[in-house]
Amino acid sequence: MIDLEDMRLFARAVTDGSLSAAGRELGLSPAVASKRLTRLENVLGVRLLQRSSRRLALTAEGSVYYERCLNILGDIDEANAAVGAGLMEARGSLHVSAPLDLGRQWIGPTAARFAADQPDLRLRLSISDATLDVLEHGIDVAVRSGNMTDSRLISRRIARNVRVLCASPAYLDRRGRPRTLDDLQHHACLMLHRPGRGILPWTLQTVDGPRAARVEAAITCDSGDLMRELAIAGHGITIKSIWDIAQDIREGRLMPLLTDIAMIDAPIYAIYPSRRFLPTRIRLFVDYLQTEMERHESAVLETMEGKTPHA
Repeated sequence: MIDLEDMRLFARAVTDGSLSAAGRELGLSPAVASKRLTRLENVLGVRLLQRSSRRLALTAEGSVYYERCLNILGDIDEANAAVGAGLMEARGSLHVSAPLDLGRQWIGPTAARFAADQPDLRLRLSISDATLDVLEHGIDVAVRSGNMTDSRLISRRIARNVRVLCASPAYLDRRGRPRTLDDLQHHACLMLHRPGRGILPWTLQTVDGPRAARVEAAITCDSGDLMRELAIAGHGITIKSIWDIAQDIREGRLMPLLTDIAMIDAPIYAIYPSRRFLPTRIRLFVDYLQTEMERHESAVLETMEGKTPHA
């Protein structure tokens, strides 16, 4: 049977980068700390750390176990705090993931402000356009846009959102502004591709319903952030979330196009594992995130020539 204090020692050793330092913090001698870590590895039947006189290195199994330990120990700390006066405090480790553009501009800074008010919270941010499996990677809250279909997870809508066709003024001066959906066939289109899914098509909302744009990609890449930079640099037309490019539109770096038809609803959701008792750190963070996103929502959505997209 695993001793929770052995688990705590292991997690602290990884955090501190030193088994002896973790042992001192927990009142253990180096010899006792080493024996307790060995005991934990023996119970699990795997090596968690590669140890040398200079450093510790997580094994593949140790990396997976470390993520789970942080969640378990965080839940235990919250349970202990809940018995006392800590019901409204976020404790333990909070792992938040978000796409690159949205994470860099909105989610990362918001999460950092939240953590600054929670002294017993450790924040980990994973900001990437790769879609990480929430359960496999030990993510507490993933922020994503579009329809959510994974029944293992809870999704909570935190903001309205639309995708917008856009290009730089320099590109439009050079190539002209498309007036209809069919005009896009004659323009340089910058499109995303995803491993295993290929190039992501552009499906736009028209008066006759959703319609796939018949376009060929001049450039494809797997980074939404790079796609935005390429559009600003004048390489072509792309499609982006209004949350990603609102500042660029306000400052004239990008211009919205075909705003009468290119308004695709793609609400932003907070996604988290389904649990009977939701940890306080997750509940408080999602509440805080929704409040902050709603505070900016109207200004962001009204960026497109003063028009507010439908809900």
